[in-house]
Amino acid sequence: MAADKNEVAWTFSFPSIDGGTLDLADFKGRVLLVTNTASFCGYTYQYAGLEKLHAAKSPVGLTVIGVPSQDFNQESAENATVKTFCETRFDIGFPLAAISHVRGAEAVPFYAWVNAQKQWQPQWNFNKVLIGRDGRVAGTFRSGDEPDGPALSRALDAELARTV
Repeated sequence: MAADKNEVAWTFSFPSIDGGTLDLADFKGRVLLVTNTASFCGYTYQYAGLEKLHAAKSPVGLTVIGVPSQDFNQESAENATVKTFCETRFDIGFPLAAISHVRGAEAVPFYAWVNAQKQWQPQWNFNKVLIGRDGRVAGTFRSGDEPDGPALSRALDAELARTV
């Protein structure tokens, strides 16, 4: 499927870890940090930084969205197990999608769109996609780009300062 260059993130949704749909249109006008996650990865500690970031910057327009994925064979098989892990171990308050494919032919539509827009797909767990207030991809970041690291902090601050 050819990506529409005018398409924006608000046209996509994920299945929610709670059942139902996590509709990105509900976040229109906010800055999103969409992160593919896994419970049994060396980067799993980043959940704490993502939650801290979400709590600190939510009042100024940031929403972190976690997308658990088994694409790298480091996630539980059940959504309920992932949800319990995130809540009890990291007190996650940001929205979580259901376990989803984030790369390759089976990638959910959001990640297929990011790949079509930027020729980028997650190479490992805790890769991050920054969506600006306008719904367009504002940046992509790898696992080593920490939630409070300089590259991500600069990009987030720039996007949060923009108006639509």
